[in-house]
Amino acid sequence: MSEVWMRERPSPRRSAPSVDQIVARAVAIADAEGGAAVTMRRVAAELQSGTASLYRYVTNRDELVDLMIDAVQGESPPPTRTGDWRVDLTAIAHRLRDLWLRHPWLSSELTGRPPLGPESLRHADAALEVALTLTSDVTRASNAIATVRSYVFGSVAAELAELQARRRTGLTEEQWQASVAPYVNQLIESGAYPSLARRIQDGDETPPARQFELGLTWVLDGIGLHHA
Repeated sequence: MSEVWMRERPSPRRSAPSVDQIVARAVAIADAEGGAAVTMRRVAAELQSGTASLYRYVTNRDELVDLMIDAVQGESPPPTRTGDWRVDLTAIAHRLRDLWLRHPWLSSELTGRPPLGPESLRHADAALEVALTLTSDVTRASNAIATVRSYVFGSVAAELAELQARRRTGLTEEQWQASVAPYVNQLIESGAYPSLARRIQDGDETPPARQFELGLTWVLDGIGLHHA
C-alpha cells in the first residue's frame, strides 16, 4: 500500500506509542509466533495502549505489515559492491537467506506485489545495479535478480519447513529418521524404488548451508552462461 509511504507521520501524543514502537513490537510478535499472530489489537495490548490509538498512526494491518517489512529490510545495508557480478550476487543471496531465516514470517509476506518502502527500494535498486554489470539490458538484469530471489525463496522455504516440523513433532531430523527407519528398510528391501534406495544407502546428508551454496553456484553458473 503506497499510501503509507506518502503520508506524513504524526507526532505521538503524550504516553502514546510511536510508529517505530508499534512496528518493533509487531516484528517481535511475528518473529516469536508467526505473522498471523500480528493484529492491531494484539500489538496495542502489548504496548498497553488502546487499539484506537494505533489507528491514528497506522490505518490497518496491511499498512502495519508494509512497515514491518521495511523495518527488517533496514537491519543491514546492501552488501558492498566488488565489481564482480558473481561475487556481488552471491552476497545479495546470502543476505536474503539470513534475513528470511531470521524473520520466518517475511518470505510469505513477499509473495505478492513488491514492497515499496524506502529500505526495500534501496536494496532492490542496489541489486539491479549489480545485475546491470552483467548485462546492459535492464529487463534481463531484472530477470537475473528474480531468478536468484526465487532460488533463495525456495531454499529458505525448505529450511523453515524442517524447523516447523521439529517444533510440531518435537523430533530432530535424526530422531525422525530413526522413527521411520523400519518402514524405509521395508521399501529398500522391496526393490520397488532402486534409485531412492541407492540415495538412502550410499548418499551423504548435505547440511542446509552447504546445500544452499551448491544450489546457488549452479544458479549463477546458468545465469553466467546465458549472459556470456
